[in-house]
Amino acid sequence: MKKNSTGKRLFQYALLYKRMIWIALAMLTFAVGAELTGPFIAKRMIDHHMMGIENPWVEVLEKDDQTVEYQNQFFKKKSNVTEEDLLGNDEIQIMQVGGSFYVTEEHLQFDGERSIEGNTVTVKSGTEEASYETIKLTNQELFAFYQPEIRPIVILLSFYVGLLFIAAFFQYGKSLLLQKAANRIIQKMRTDVFEHIQRVPIQYFDNRPAGKIVSRVTNDTEAIRELYVKVLASFFTSGIYMTGIFVALFFLDEKLALITLLLVPVLFVWTLLYRKIASKYNHLIRTRVSDINGMVNESIQGMTIIRAFRRKKQTINEFEVLNKEHFTYQNKLLSLNAMTSHNLVNVLRNVAFVVLIWYFGGQSLTASGVISIGVLYAFVDYLNRLFQPVTDIVNQLAQLEQARVASERVFELLDEEGEMVSIEQLPRFEGNVEFKDVSFSYNGENDVLKNISFKAKKGETVALVGHTGSGKSSIINLLFRYYDIDRGMITIDGKDTSQMPRQQLRKHMGIVLQDPFLFTGSIESNVSLDNSDISKETIRKALQDVGAERFIKQLPMQYEEPVLEKGSTLSAGERQLISFARALAYDPAILILDEATANIDTETEALIQQALNVVKKGRTTFVIAHRLSTIRNADQILVLDHGEIVERGNHEELLEKKGKYYKMHQMQLGRLIKNRFHLSAMGKG
Repeated sequence: MKKNSTGKRLFQYALLYKRMIWIALAMLTFAVGAELTGPFIAKRMIDHHMMGIENPWVEVLEKDDQTVEYQNQFFKKKSNVTEEDLLGNDEIQIMQVGGSFYVTEEHLQFDGERSIEGNTVTVKSGTEEASYETIKLTNQELFAFYQPEIRPIVILLSFYVGLLFIAAFFQYGKSLLLQKAANRIIQKMRTDVFEHIQRVPIQYFDNRPAGKIVSRVTNDTEAIRELYVKVLASFFTSGIYMTGIFVALFFLDEKLALITLLLVPVLFVWTLLYRKIASKYNHLIRTRVSDINGMVNESIQGMTIIRAFRRKKQTINEFEVLNKEHFTYQNKLLSLNAMTSHNLVNVLRNVAFVVLIWYFGGQSLTASGVISIGVLYAFVDYLNRLFQPVTDIVNQLAQLEQARVASERVFELLDEEGEMVSIEQLPRFEGNVEFKDVSFSYNGENDVLKNISFKAKKGETVALVGHTGSGKSSIINLLFRYYDIDRGMITIDGKDTSQMPRQQLRKHMGIVLQDPFLFTGSIESNVSLDNSDISKETIRKALQDVGAERFIKQLPMQYEEPVLEKGSTLSAGERQLISFARALAYDPAILILDEATANIDTETEALIQQALNVVKKGRTTFVIAHRLSTIRNADQILVLDHGEIVERGNHEELLEKKGKYYKMHQMQLGRLIKNRFHLSAMGKG
């Protein structure tokens, strides 16, 4: 099945919280709209109020808050006059030349370069020239003409300040909602990844260090969180800002707005090129982070071996190689970012201002195309604002590429085929197990089990013995369906296990490993594994049955005694006893003991053997053991060699055959006698 693209799958995760995101984007749009009114308000203040006194003034009948008294006459701005207000045709116009203002009774035909000689103002524009007789305004008269503009300016400024407060509120809401949505998305993604790890087949973990898998759940998902929190938020914000600015620019001047639109394809092409170059380094960086995590995890777990064999220096050197490679690739990526991000924005900004100067300098100062100072100010302001989102986009490209690479790694894990979780309930097994000509290979080439056939009836104890690599643990792995067989069939109570849901199959099976694994928690929680179906009474009885009560009673908190990771504060024997109690508490129909007594002292082993004789009743038990003394009472012993059953029978029958089992028994017996003789000699000495 073809998988969706990384971008599409990230988008699908975002859609899970689309309502929150849409509200955030709506708030962002409103905030941007409020902020971008600033240059328009400034343009109106400059053109209509500050520079507005140069507009024509006409004589009116009555005085109001918009009129100005000049030479015993009342004048009002022509744009504010109605027909009823007009007194006559008297009209004046104010002109600024240098730092002074002059009044003329003539109408300006065009604008351009102004000069004053005596009381005559001359205006030149290209080849055209016009002169006007004027009267110089005193400071008091000039202030009188500005007086009607103060109130509108204060109103506009108050309106803009109010909009900024509203914009700040919506910006806060936008940031809060976008970050909350991002955290929700990553929470969901981490849950999905962790749940999927529980479902992937066991063979997925065979050739992958735990640290590398942990890196995908933690580091990579954190990089994706940055994508939603920073990168996409910056892209959304910048996109809406740029859209709003371009709309405003088109209102001001269509031709120049079209020129500035060239920034969009430039950014698009740059993004494609950057991703192509940076992708290589980001893949290498994320891989090295995984390798470092894997090595740190392995070093912590093997710290006792590293120190015992004086491997500290070699381990540090191996770590430094990975660390140096990570540093090198990071530096190359930083060099790429330094050469491009800010430099690109500066180049684009300078080019834009060159175009602006050329356009206004060469086009607007003509008789046919007068550009107001307010428009010029608004355009410069919008161009300055335009490059802030451009900078944000370019600066987030590195983070975007890191998040994309991290996403690929996370989705690669999620794409691993997982085991189906079935809610179908299977009745408790009777415990009749049969292997029929079972063959199996881990790599698909070399069989580790060859034509294995045997039967284990309900309540029987079947022992598996043989040298290391003979296939004992592989039989158990197949019984638990950690792996599926290549050929043959395994049945429980006559039903093919390959047709049973794995989870329900394992529900009626229990296992005790040679190296038991304890989780962080308490002794009780490690027995029940927080299964609400197992009562405290059942837990404590299981612990008592295996003889664990002897050491538990000596602990400060007894059954509630805290257990650290892997049970590091307990001895190997104590951990094994808790593991036994765990298997018994789950009351399995089939019990597997995988060299379970290997790390237990003789006294503890005697206690467990006594307890096992009780709990084995009614259960089918498989025992993998190197110490043949622990399986004397097994109903059936299977001797394996290179993946084949070479002998079968009970203890006495196999000894009579004097075959492989007999040799193993004699070898262990001889070693035991030799050890006892050695201890006796030491005692006499």
